[in-house]
Amino acid sequence: MTRIDRNRRIPSWRHTALAVALSMSLGGVAMAQSNASGVIFGTAGQAAGATVHLENLNTGLSRDIAVDQSGRYRASSLPIGNYKVTLVKDGQVVETRDNVQVRLGTGVDVSFGAATATAANAQNLEGIQVVGNALPAIDVSSVDSRTVLTSEQLQKLPLARDVTAAALLAPGVVAGDSRYGNVASFGGSSASENQYYINGYAVTNALTGLGFTSLPFDAIDQQEVYTGGYGAEYGRSTGGVVNVVTKSGGNTWKGGVGLYVIPQYLRDSPRSVYRVNGETKGLLYQYRAGNKNSSTQYTGYISGPLIKDKLFLYAAGDFTSTAGNSVSSIIAPQYTRETAKATKWMAKVDWNLNDSNILQFTAISDKTNTDRDIYAYNYATLSRGNFLGTDKLKNAASPAGSAPGGDVYIGKYTGYLTDDLTVNALYGTSRTTHVRNLGYAGSPNCPWITDARSGVTNPIIGCGLVNGTVLGPGAKDKTHGWRLDVEYRLGSHDLRAGLDTQTLESRSGNQYEGGTRWRYQNVRDVSGRPDILPDVPAGTPYFVENRTFITGAAVKVEQEAQFIEDHWQVSDRWLVYLGLRNEQFKNINGAGDVYVKQRHQLAPRLGVTWDVFGDSSFKIYANAGRYHLAIPSNVAIRGASASLYSSEYFTYTGVAPNGEPIGLTPVGSKIYLNGEDGTDLNPKTVAAKGIKAYYQDEYILGFDKMLGNDWTFGAKATLRKLKSSIDDFCDSRPFEKYARRNNIDISNASIPGCYLFNPGEPNTFMVDVDGKGTLVPFKLTMDDFITPAGVGFPALKRKYYSLDLYLEHHFDQRWYGRVDYTFSRSYGNSEGQLKSDIGQLDPSVTQDWDAPEIMQFANGPLPNDRTHQLKAYGFFQATPEWLFGANLAIASGRPKNCIGFDPVDAIQYGASYFECDGKPSPRGSKGRLPWTYQLDLNTEYRPLWAGANQNLAFTVNVFNVFNRQKKIAQVEVGEDPVDDYERALAFQAPRYFQFGVKYDFSL
Repeated sequence: MTRIDRNRRIPSWRHTALAVALSMSLGGVAMAQSNASGVIFGTAGQAAGATVHLENLNTGLSRDIAVDQSGRYRASSLPIGNYKVTLVKDGQVVETRDNVQVRLGTGVDVSFGAATATAANAQNLEGIQVVGNALPAIDVSSVDSRTVLTSEQLQKLPLARDVTAAALLAPGVVAGDSRYGNVASFGGSSASENQYYINGYAVTNALTGLGFTSLPFDAIDQQEVYTGGYGAEYGRSTGGVVNVVTKSGGNTWKGGVGLYVIPQYLRDSPRSVYRVNGETKGLLYQYRAGNKNSSTQYTGYISGPLIKDKLFLYAAGDFTSTAGNSVSSIIAPQYTRETAKATKWMAKVDWNLNDSNILQFTAISDKTNTDRDIYAYNYATLSRGNFLGTDKLKNAASPAGSAPGGDVYIGKYTGYLTDDLTVNALYGTSRTTHVRNLGYAGSPNCPWITDARSGVTNPIIGCGLVNGTVLGPGAKDKTHGWRLDVEYRLGSHDLRAGLDTQTLESRSGNQYEGGTRWRYQNVRDVSGRPDILPDVPAGTPYFVENRTFITGAAVKVEQEAQFIEDHWQVSDRWLVYLGLRNEQFKNINGAGDVYVKQRHQLAPRLGVTWDVFGDSSFKIYANAGRYHLAIPSNVAIRGASASLYSSEYFTYTGVAPNGEPIGLTPVGSKIYLNGEDGTDLNPKTVAAKGIKAYYQDEYILGFDKMLGNDWTFGAKATLRKLKSSIDDFCDSRPFEKYARRNNIDISNASIPGCYLFNPGEPNTFMVDVDGKGTLVPFKLTMDDFITPAGVGFPALKRKYYSLDLYLEHHFDQRWYGRVDYTFSRSYGNSEGQLKSDIGQLDPSVTQDWDAPEIMQFANGPLPNDRTHQLKAYGFFQATPEWLFGANLAIASGRPKNCIGFDPVDAIQYGASYFECDGKPSPRGSKGRLPWTYQLDLNTEYRPLWAGANQNLAFTVNVFNVFNRQKKIAQVEVGEDPVDDYERALAFQAPRYFQFGVKYDFSL
């Protein structure tokens, strides 16, 4: 790194930008530290016995660390921020580094070279000028894969103002299926396999694992995105980890206000949806040209000392109002006017009891109220009709509940007991409620009506408002947990051990609107299926299916873990990381009974780095680890508690005004799907005996290399393999086969409709053989799962491999840029906890593995597979007043499938198999959706006429500059009905503009 001349004056407008660039050029460090703090470490040349003095420039917090006999020092668990680091010998200042930025979860190497122990050798770095070895561009202590984004970066890049948008900058991270909301998939894993933290406490959705409780965007100080290789401190994730630390107050009172507007009139129209197959090919399915909204967000913050050097406050808020209109599909045509008010605030108090003891308290609130006025819609005239009713929601409007909202409270203690011994303790709790109230303008009885008949010019329309499942009453989530970490430095070993526990409690359930669903269909669509329509009178063109679906329970998951890790500095060039995590999971159903208990889930973590030349210019690193994941709470609601899910077919003679059929004649008998007949389940018969936890193994090998003074490039190869999964299967034939072979009478047995099990391997189940509670173990082998037609379960398979290449230009006082290219493959027969093929919202209890036939031809590229990804982003400080930024994302398309009927369909799922037109249709064999390209641009103007400090800023962001609206999801069910196959479910969001103004001030 080139020395910056201390006598050369750096323009003031570049100070902030240079600080940002330094933070962007630092690699992550896996030194032992809390997940809400960082580390400063280094060498002091020949100054053994000297002291390193660290001072937080914002709060005045200071620490003195002795330099050991080998000339090394290390200060752990430091609050993130800027520090002044001073080497002192015999009371004299030998050397100083100013504005050393401590980043989240990482370490900063602040070495003092070959400094001697006399004050005559001192050098003082003024402002943010950097001496050659103060901040190396490559951190040779890192063994994991992470991206750390600072608040400055989040402001200077064209990003939507949310955590997920920032996470998508990391290599190997892709947007999840749109039906799951604003969530991301990491390294081929399903979108429910991630963990999210704020100030060290997990805020992941307590019910499903999809999404998280959020916070004001401007309150983010640093956001850490782990994409692999993380240490034993982290668990309960087989995807990625997003770790956010909020800003803190300092010794100067300051504040700010902001306004961000997305106008509807500058938002391009989204593409309308047309059918592309069958008799209705080319016909309009959903008119979307007017489906637009506008939003206004007011922001503010205040920060400062309540007691100078002791007690500090930071508080911030985002207040967003959104209004818009939308038209639903022709199947259930409605016009909706929606207004939403989202309130997010955060308050944080930092209390420096003294330089050795710190307390921190955080309160966060995230709540959204949504009001919808719903009208009928006439597709013939493309006009709004009569008022139908209202739909009012609280923390319940996001797809799949991925924005659960809630109130979070966190307390944390850090104690520097000695130079070598540090203690961290944390307690957190959260609570949220979910409410949905429907108000009907007409009939109080409005069931869900679906008209799936093809070739019908006047579809049957009901009076329902949702036409789907609705949230049951009393829905709420709450969590509480604590963790305790102890760090100790022993010679060349940095040791850390900890305990953590979190309990997740949820009360939730869903039911069909109006209590039932009527689905009108063509008889010809199920011709040749006597199991569905055994006795339909000749000439009958249509039939109707009635389904009832009701779930609801209060459930709980208890999670505990212990971990120990060692960062061993073997030599000046080699560092070895050794870690072990032990996980325990306990799942409790609605009756308060434990139905799954998993203990001693050992997860080793290993890593090594090699500083090839000994000058931090070339690093080679590798790591390997195992990662576990608990069964989410939602599983107990359907899989371990009482639920009702029935189906019955009828012919009919007419239709009532509310859309219900009249003149019904039953065709066949009522069927309880998945055996869900509304009765309580025996917790001992819900899951396989000794069921193994969900876990994944991961291996990473990579390097980072400097290229001149301003450039760094590198590569990383990753291999992930899902070793054990948990899902349910819903087929009684294996039990019947086992009973026959072992002469067991099961004529009166009580067998649940579905069992939780480890797919693709032998399982043992407890079966109530007489319906009176007499439990007998059924040790099912893989042969027992083989059907009479010779179809068996395959072995579980989900593999992900990738090669990441990057080139980064460090900030040179003018511009910063980074380009990442990722080649990857995610393939197998199981996506994981989700099934994006059909957007199923039942993590860990998908229809995969429900019967052997459903897993035929299921091997292939998985939904989150994007073979090629290119991400490029950066900013350019053109003048003291003008800054420009860009963010480009290019990705190859998602795999396409055709899902249809199986000739056996023993579990009566209909079109749910990788078969179409009576032939195998292997996963991914239908090609790919189109490549996607998106360019986002921004500019910031800080006028000098507003003051020398340039506290006033005007911003403009343009998202999807070229308005590319490629299809990113489609209907993959190719039969039942054929007309819907390949119909678009989601496109890229159309182009829109965001205008902002903000003003910062000192008090």
